[in-house]
Amino acid sequence: MVKLIIGPVFLIYLVLLSAHSHAGIYRWEDENGVVHFTNCPRDVRFKLYIRESKDDAGEEKQDSPASPLADKNQYDPLILEASKKYDVDFALIKAIIRAESGFNPFAVSRKGAKGLMQLMPATAQRMNVQNIFNPRENIEGGVRYFRYLLSLFNNDLRLSLAAYNAGENIVSELRSIPPYRETVDYVRKVIHYYQSYRL
Repeated sequence: MVKLIIGPVFLIYLVLLSAHSHAGIYRWEDENGVVHFTNCPRDVRFKLYIRESKDDAGEEKQDSPASPLADKNQYDPLILEASKKYDVDFALIKAIIRAESGFNPFAVSRKGAKGLMQLMPATAQRMNVQNIFNPRENIEGGVRYFRYLLSLFNNDLRLSLAAYNAGENIVSELRSIPPYRETVDYVRKVIHYYQSYRL
């Protein structure tokens, strides 16, 4: 009896979620304490976190973009700034951001990497990033870290990208791309995006 009541309510809730999937940023904290953000919730556990309505009051919405994935060029000025500061190719930084977060500044991975360049909290701390979801700080920290990896691996792009994805220790130990499918695919994907942005 209870299942019959919950079933239709659950379906109605899903319909309402899909109808308002672009109305803001949704948040859900899983059992491991990892916080997930999305602008297209597909799970009832996501709750509205930042509303995009102009009538909605609140300081948080002032810092959030209208749509994280809408304009893939909106962070170009910040990317260019970091590119010049750390001498890393603009197209490469943009390719990394696309592969890491799809230009979503609120992205959170299952492993806890956060923001546009998917910085792990420990890496963000090493790079002096105070607000990991702030696009300027996240890009600054990510590019600074990638510059460090390029120096560590003698400007070997593939090894540096592998280290950004899998960790510098395993790549330093192997001196090659780790045989992880995720890492191999990641390196291939970033290089593909990089080549397309260089055209």
